[in-house]
Amino acid sequence: MIRALMTAASGMKAQQKQVDTIANNIANVNTGGFKKSNLAFRSMLYQTYREPGASTNASQMNPTGLQIGSGVEISGSTKDFRQGELEPTGAPFDLSIQGEGFFEITLGNGEVRYTRDGSFRRDGNGKIVTPEGYPVTGAPEIPPTAIDVIVTEDGRFLSRNSEGEVPAEIGKMQLFRFANPSGLKAQGGNLYSLTASSGVAVTTDPGNEGTGIIRQGYRERANVETVDELVGLILAQRNYEVNSRAVRVSDEMLQQVNQMIR
Repeated sequence: MIRALMTAASGMKAQQKQVDTIANNIANVNTGGFKKSNLAFRSMLYQTYREPGASTNASQMNPTGLQIGSGVEISGSTKDFRQGELEPTGAPFDLSIQGEGFFEITLGNGEVRYTRDGSFRRDGNGKIVTPEGYPVTGAPEIPPTAIDVIVTEDGRFLSRNSEGEVPAEIGKMQLFRFANPSGLKAQGGNLYSLTASSGVAVTTDPGNEGTGIIRQGYRERANVETVDELVGLILAQRNYEVNSRAVRVSDEMLQQVNQMIR
């Protein structure tokens, strides 16, 4: 009965973390380029009372044995990097990636981060930066005289200084991809840092090797399906209730034992 209390408590803790994860997904449903998280569960250690296949007599063996588990635990969380819906904004420096790939950002301290959120801006020096002012790797400086900027699907930046002028190329942006994007470490602010699990960042021209193309004037929405998250939330709540019921049953059984002793 004490085992049942601890086992049920592990289930309640696991479902609480599931609710925390779902709540974070729902909270970021309007966050540009956000990727939902999923939890994975695994059973904890088993206590073996009888080994499967143990001999019961000279010619027979136990077909199943007897093992009792000790609960559940979180084995890990993964980021779901499936494509989010592309929402048209019309802003010239809103860039989205249709396919795999990441933009590279350089922080103020020189550290490098990666993001799917292409809500970029042009600063006073003509640099393409994030809303926080971090420069985007490979993005060219926009001339102060430019009246129009075109970003092609393959990452080329074209600008013109007057009406009727043929746009001229001023630079080209590259994208970055990883062997295992789920191994990236989320740093908040829609930024990720590479890890040993993600592998090194591979620089690729947009449209090559499955990296994806760049769409100007579009913003990638979060890949969170609210209905699915609400269903998962209900399931987590019901599982939590069932585990709490197991705690109550175990407690009632212990009370019965105590009354017998009296």
